[in-house]
Amino acid sequence: MRSSKALYFILATLMLDAVGVGLVFPIMPDLMVRVGATSTADGAFLGGVLMASYAAMQFLFGPAIGSLSDAVGRRPVLIIALAAMALDYVVMALASTFWVLLVGRMVAGIAGATFITATAYLADVSTKQNRAANFGLVGAAYGIGFVMGPAIGGIVATYSLSAPFWLAAAISGLNVVFGLFVLPESLALGQRRAMTLRSLNPFAAIVDMVRLPGLAVPLLCLFVFEFANMAYPTLWAFWLRENFHWGATLIGLTLTAYGIGIAITQGVVMRFSIPRLGEYRTLLVAVSCAIIAYLGFGLARVEWLVFALIPIAALSDMAPPTLSAMTANKVGEDVQGMLQGVIASLGAISAIIAPLLMTWLFQNFARPEGAVYFPGAPFLASGLMVVVIVPLFLALSPKRHAQ
Repeated sequence: MRSSKALYFILATLMLDAVGVGLVFPIMPDLMVRVGATSTADGAFLGGVLMASYAAMQFLFGPAIGSLSDAVGRRPVLIIALAAMALDYVVMALASTFWVLLVGRMVAGIAGATFITATAYLADVSTKQNRAANFGLVGAAYGIGFVMGPAIGGIVATYSLSAPFWLAAAISGLNVVFGLFVLPESLALGQRRAMTLRSLNPFAAIVDMVRLPGLAVPLLCLFVFEFANMAYPTLWAFWLRENFHWGATLIGLTLTAYGIGIAITQGVVMRFSIPRLGEYRTLLVAVSCAIIAYLGFGLARVEWLVFALIPIAALSDMAPPTLSAMTANKVGEDVQGMLQGVIASLGAISAIIAPLLMTWLFQNFARPEGAVYFPGAPFLASGLMVVVIVPLFLALSPKRHAQ
């Protein structure tokens, strides 16, 4: 670790950012009603369109933003991204039509480089040995933020549907000021590289990264896992509303519980499991937990099972930072930003397609008048996706690469 202070700065920034994001999760079903949704299923579809539009912009601009941070440094890119997020919350607070929300989400997606740049920042200040554990701290910081965010959002929403957005905008604005004063630059001038026209093309950037030795399989695993994991942010609130008729406050409590699980898993468990089990075995544990959680949520018919499965679902979140570290350890310092941009683009591809697929499944299986009423179908589909790529996870075994 080059600078422990730099690590604390970036984690504090991400935690405050997560508070702002988590504030609005419990009210998404009500927000969709405000902009025209006529049912829970229709609201889920509109919410999926918003997520897909945000992801589409991240796909197109992710590698370029990552490459920009390789060229000019992490700090200015991160500050601008945080400012754009604050502006997006103002738009959401004022929006009364779906199209205004859609435009706001697209603009935020273009500049939404906080996670990309923050992960590259951590790669800069980490060694290969502790990179996976430090990447896990990003998730822990978000988890702590989500512990506070959804609970606060559910309470604030009782006063006004727009109140959580204004509060999120204020928190994000404070986050910008915080970064301006306390966040140092992590990428030395000698380690920067000039941007090229090819780096602006997301397809070319992905191809270049996949062609590098040892990156194709972990990147593919990361893509499919993130695709399956989109069932949670896309449908969690809608599924709980439909399956158990829960309100915003109770939904917020489940998100709080999940946030606690992520914070413990990625902030504590990973820092013990990586040195003792290694990255590969930690990854297998995470994949196993993901399959159990997906199947459990898909089949859940009693409310207590939701809370029983949340810790298992949280353990599955060890997979993305572990896979990201496996890829980051295979490339040089001067392309960490571009690599994280490519990872974000792959995640964006899944976030473009998965919300549309997941909400389509939910629409068809959550209609009481439909041929089959089974609201948990999207979670079962996610579990099947992970099961199908288990052989690829097994192919990452260090014993195979040692032969």
